Amino acid sequence: MGVTYKYFGAPDGATAARVPISMRPEELGGDELGMNGMFTKIKPETMAAMVLTGIEGVPLHRVPPLELVVLHPDYAVVRLPMTVVDPLRGIGEEAVGAAAFIWSTVPDRGGPRDAFNVYQLLHEWQDFSHRLHEAGHQPYCLVWP
Repeated sequence: MGVTYKYFGAPDGATAARVPISMRPEELGGDELGMNGMFTKIKPETMAAMVLTGIEGVPLHRVPPLELVVLHPDYAVVRLPMTVVDPLRGIGEEAVGAAAFIWSTVPDRGGPRDAFNVYQLLHEWQDFSHRLHEAGHQPYCLVWP
């Protein structure tokens, strides 16, 4: 089936670490993890690279690593650097479109992605970034194998 990622906001690592052990992704529909989290098949490392290289112009080898908060046999929780979500709050349509085009040319395991799909994904992340900022939360990702 593959790995499922749920991005969510939390005020700190201790709060993010209190992940419901028995819940599967399809059971997490509301605010169990706060911030109306986002389900996706996009890895946190890929999101970090997409934002930092496509919008900030950071070379790929300079993208900061993710911080492991919890490693459990059934799941993991990682913290993304704020530099992955903060740049999205201040950019307009042109920058989102340019970043989507740039990222659509980068091949991944499934081949290059459609620029419009990347554009929509970046807009979802932009909304997520605003919600995180308003709540004073940091970005985390819950990973199910």
